[in-house]
Amino acid sequence: MGDARARPPESGRDPGLQPERTRLAWRRTTLSCTVVALLAGRQLARIRAPGAAQAVLAVSVALVWLAFVAAAHHRVGDLATGRPSDLRPRLALLLAGCTVVLAAIGAAAVLP
Repeated sequence: MGDARARPPESGRDPGLQPERTRLAWRRTTLSCTVVALLAGRQLARIRAPGAAQAVLAVSVALVWLAFVAAAHHRVGDLATGRPSDLRPRLALLLAGCTVVLAAIGAAAVLP
């Protein structure tokens, strides 16, 4: 019994609705990331922080959001193939890092 990933893809493989569900999951995740980034930006506009600190945080939020959207777009594009490649460890680390940074910035913006 070999690993399922070690086998070559079957030529007549019927993926069913799995690729569509995965694409929708990536879109939902991207949408929620966008909402968090917008809420963090809104909160940053309200806080009374020095201009430089506020600008650094705003640029950080924008860069993290752009990195996440670019990585998600790349992954959704991979789903257009019959059998997408496995998620590379560097991309997984980038996505996890973006999520953690946005969560930390969001928490810092909400907590006094």
